[in-house]
Order: sequence, then C-alpha cells, then structure tokens
Amino acid sequence: MKSEKTLTPKLVKKLWLAFIGLVLLMGASYIFITGYFANKHSQETTQRLNAEVANHVIAEKFSGASPFMEDGSVNKALFGDLMHDMMAVNQSIEVYLLGKSGEILYSVVLDPEDKDAAKNVDLIPIESFIADGGKRFILGDDPRNPGEKKIFSAAPYNVDGHEGYIYIVLAGKKFQEVSDNLMSQYFTRLGVGATLLTMLFSVIIGLLAIWFITKNLRLITHTVRKFHDGDLKARIAQPEKSDIEVFAKSFNEMADSIVSNMDKMQSVDQLRRELIANVSHDLRTPLAVLKGYIETLQIKRDSLTEEEKDEYLQITHDNVDKLSNLINQLFEYSKLEAEQVVPVKEPFSITELSHDLIAKFKVIAQKKEIELELDNPEENCLVFADVSLVERALQNLIENAIKYTEPKGKVTLALHKKGKNVEINITDTGTGIPVNEQPYIFDRHKQVDKSVDSKKQGHGLGLAIVKKIMDLHDTTITVLSKPKEGSSFIFNLPAYQL
Repeated sequence: MKSEKTLTPKLVKKLWLAFIGLVLLMGASYIFITGYFANKHSQETTQRLNAEVANHVIAEKFSGASPFMEDGSVNKALFGDLMHDMMAVNQSIEVYLLGKSGEILYSVVLDPEDKDAAKNVDLIPIESFIADGGKRFILGDDPRNPGEKKIFSAAPYNVDGHEGYIYIVLAGKKFQEVSDNLMSQYFTRLGVGATLLTMLFSVIIGLLAIWFITKNLRLITHTVRKFHDGDLKARIAQPEKSDIEVFAKSFNEMADSIVSNMDKMQSVDQLRRELIANVSHDLRTPLAVLKGYIETLQIKRDSLTEEEKDEYLQITHDNVDKLSNLINQLFEYSKLEAEQVVPVKEPFSITELSHDLIAKFKVIAQKKEIELELDNPEENCLVFADVSLVERALQNLIENAIKYTEPKGKVTLALHKKGKNVEINITDTGTGIPVNEQPYIFDRHKQVDKSVDSKKQGHGLGLAIVKKIMDLHDTTITVLSKPKEGSSFIFNLPAYQL
C-alpha cells in the first residue's frame, strides 16, 4: 500500500523556510524603517520647536552688552555666562559663536587642545535655515564630531561692526548619549513586541497561504499517482480554473499523448503479428517447394532425365529468387517503418525515369502478352523528390499491375502536369481489388483473395513500401479500382521549376 501523502516533506519544508526567511526580513525592515522615521520625526519636531532659540539669544543677551571686547576679541566672560545659563536649562544644546565666514570664534563645549574638533561650520545649511525661517528640516555640522550632522538653530548677528552667526546644536553630545541609550531600549522593546506579533500572524497567514498554494498541487499529485497506478482515464478536472493552469493542462495533454501512443503501439503490434503470420505463410510456400524438388533430385537423380533435372533446377532457382525478394522487401519495409530512411530530395526528370522503367519491364510484360506503355506529353516533367525512393515506388506499382493483369491486358504509366504538381498514374486492366479490401491494401499484409488464382499469391509488402515512401514525401496515394475492371494508383509529386 503506497503512502497517502500527496506532497513531499521537502517541498513543505522549503516553503516554510522561504516563508520564515521572508517574515524575518520583513520584520527587520519594519523595525529599521520604523526606527529611522521615528528618529527623524523626533529630530524634526525638536528643530521646529527650537527654531527661534538663536534669535532669542541675540535679542535678549546681545542687547545689554557686546559679546566682543574693545580690542575685537570675544568677551568670553559674557559669552560663557550666556552659554552656561542656556545649557543649565537644556543640557542637550551646544552654543557656538561663528564669524562671518563660518569660523568658530568661541564655545564653552570646545576644548582648545582638541585637535579633532572642527574649526569651521558649513554656512550653506545655516543660510538655508535662516532663509526658510526654520520651517524646513535641515541638518548642519557637528563641530565636536566632524562629519556628523545634527539638528540646529541659527541666527545672524551684527554687533559693533562684527558680523557672524549664533549656531546652536540642539542635539549635542549629552543628548546623543541619552538618545542612543533610549533608542537601544526602544528598539529592544519594539523588536521583541513586533517579532512576537509578527510571528503570531505569520503562523496563521503561513498556514493559510501554504494550504492554498499547495491545494491544486496536491490535487495534481493525487491525479498523477492515480495515472501512475494504472488509471489511464485519470485527468485533472477543469484545468483552466487551476492556480497552476499551465501545469494542469500540460499533464492532461501528456496523459492523452501517452494513452494515444499506447493505443498506437498496440495497433502496430497487432499489425506486426498479422504481418509476421502472413509473411511466415509465404515463406513456407517457396521453402516447401525447394525442399520437395531438392529431395526429389536427391532420391530420383539416377532415374530422372536431363530435361526433368533442368526443369526441377529452374523451379528451385525461381523459388530462391522469390525468397530473396521477400527477404529484401522485409528488410526495406522494416527500415522505412523504423524511420531509418531519410529522403534526399533533388530535382530530376520523372519522364526519363519512367522511360527507363518501361524499358526494364518491357520483356516481362511481353512474356505475359501484356501491353506496357508510357502516356506522357512531349514536354519533360521535372519533380523535386528522392529519385531512388520514387523509382522503388514506381517499380513496385508496375510489378503489382503486371502481376494482376491477364494476358492481352494493358498497363499504362501516365504523367500529367497539374498546377504546381506532376500527377503519376499507374493503370491496369487486371482483376481489380475487392471493395472490402481496398481500405487495407497500404497498411498491412493484404492482397486479393488467394482463392482466385494461386499463381498470383505474393508477400503483399510492395504496396506497404509504396505507402511509406509517399509518407516520406508528404504526399498521398489514391487507389481507384473495380473488381474485374482493373485498378489505378495515383499520386502527386511537386514539380520543379527551372
């Protein structure tokens, strides 16, 4: 008893691994994107709320006293008190006094001996911030960490002939340390929560998704196994409604092809059996004759006259020829049936070939007192085909016509151009073919009723070989026959245009 499983564990495992990998990727992407935009939102909110801080500093602190000494140096005491007061209220900010070109004139948070600290601040973000009134999210330089960008507030000043900017970093080093710590905790909580929630929904969605995805595949697999177990009628119902329509239709077409090929193989096998049975009968006849006459020669060789010996030897020779012809035709038919013969098509004169064949069979026809002629217009007919195969087909048809034509009868080979083809017609005035046997004469070992004339018994492969040759040339052969009135075999070959 075979397993009832319709899907291999490997497939389900791969689907689950792919799904879990996708879920983890989505979860990581969700946490990253959420953290990124949350941080950006927090920064933008802080900058928008503190956009006027620099203006307030200038308005309130620079109105009573100048931040510069009489010699032009920075009034560090005043500026230091200013920054200490502000940083006491908000430890996250860092205040910088900038010159007109963006050079850093003074800041409490900067260590003069810190060689890594920046000496200048890029003015482009500052000018954009001032021009926009602080309404747009803009990041500026962090003097304590060159290369990093921070939210800021800035405003220009013009005091006692000194011009420059107040530059306030709103998320200084202290803010960054606290923010990083809180962000780490936030990501941990968010990651755990999001992962658990995502896993819960993922399991539910995964089960449903995999069930739906594999539903039709399970049905197809079940049908395939039924077909494999011998139910040749098993097909996938309504394949056009399947989620994998192409696969379902392909299986149905494959199953139809297999059944059709099996039927053809059985039919061919039956035909072969009939062919072997009939050919075996024909082989026994000349063999029996050979054996009989050879035994007679051996037993009565001293009592036979020379004329009788010559007659017996001639009969033996004739039957050897029959056997040889039969074996050659069997070999030729087997090659054609196995599709081992590939036609080599070329232009040639069917008229010249017909003249040669008429001359070849003229002597045989005269012995039987049969008139053999060629009916052909004066023009030379050229066709595009395999000359050796066409010659073999015409030879078999002419032999067949002479065999079944009575003395004083007539066999005619006619050639006529019809459009782009040349029609070849072999007509005889012989015994004709019974109506009930006409559908089978090209397909298997068939011939006219042997009780009519035992001398005309044959192996019946000639017409089967002709049919195979016509198939190789993509053309058909037609028979028109009436008993006791003769037969006509007609086929067309493509005419060759010079």
